[in-house]
Amino acid sequence: MSILFSSTGLGPLKLRNHVVMAPMTRSRATGNVPNELMAEYYEQRSTAGLIITEGTSPSPNGLGYPRIPGVFSCAQTEGWRAVTEVVHRNGTKIFLQLMHCGRIAHPLNIPDGARIVAPSAVAASGEMYTDNDGMQPYPVPEEMSEEDINATIEEYSQAARSAVIAGFDGVELHGANGYLIEQFIRPNTNLRADGYGGAIENRARFMLEAVEAVTDAIGRERVGIRLSPFGVFNDMPLYEAMEEEYGYLAQVLDKTQLAYIHLVDHSSMGAPTVPDSIKRTFRREFKGALILSGGYDAEGAESDLAAGKCDLVAVGRPFLANPDLVERWKTGAPLNQPDMSTAYSPGPKGYTDYPVLKG
Repeated sequence: MSILFSSTGLGPLKLRNHVVMAPMTRSRATGNVPNELMAEYYEQRSTAGLIITEGTSPSPNGLGYPRIPGVFSCAQTEGWRAVTEVVHRNGTKIFLQLMHCGRIAHPLNIPDGARIVAPSAVAASGEMYTDNDGMQPYPVPEEMSEEDINATIEEYSQAARSAVIAGFDGVELHGANGYLIEQFIRPNTNLRADGYGGAIENRARFMLEAVEAVTDAIGRERVGIRLSPFGVFNDMPLYEAMEEEYGYLAQVLDKTQLAYIHLVDHSSMGAPTVPDSIKRTFRREFKGALILSGGYDAEGAESDLAAGKCDLVAVGRPFLANPDLVERWKTGAPLNQPDMSTAYSPGPKGYTDYPVLKG
């Protein structure tokens, strides 16, 4: 494993290895405020070169699930500061993932006065968990006005500034998995007839304006974006022009000079296979760093790094159950298996109580 565990760079940042802890919602932020338990969780896993946090809302409107954190209040910023301090103490870099859930929300999961907004008034199929009333169907969201769009872009910008104040090394815009940015990109959720809808050049406009606002706020070297071509999570069906359109996104994102693009491949969990051709397109068209994620073990990560397919490899569920994943991969030690029944429940069980190697 000559590459995987060697140091590397990400723009001006020095990373201790090529391993990235992928963003994973864990629903432990009671009252939407990061807490000591969360700081312990991230500290335990701070042997990765880079940690990307769970999805964090830039505004009350962006909250969707129970107990997910935000970064739009002083208390939230201070809560995150405790996280960044312990992670940095161990020599790891950390980015805050900014996730606006858009239509993937329920009134019972958002504070009074917040609104469920989306590019178009199209409800997602299925149901969402609420702490108060269990599973509930997704509501029809409000179609965003241009004023709403401008306000939301400003919320991303302010959230990025707050992230830097909290000590983060950068932010990742969540443009994947059926959340707001992808809701603008995809034709099934964006039925608009104005300058934000129709052709892919218009459907990509919200993403690009959010990128511009955030990079203007904190610097391009501090910003990445996560995308999920061929992802179907949160009622995002495949469509014929998908590969061509995501190829266009690779080209226009290259012009923004972002620090990285993070591509999601959930085929190991039953989602459609992401064609190698689309990964090659992003590698060819985007000159910044490319992070690949999805189903990696140590051997697969080393192989793709050695072949030049990516610059960093992100890992999700193995990190959930193995705080010392890097050491286990180095030594070939067996891995703990995640208990998904406790993945989103309150408290330390299934969160900070996974065993680590002795000695």
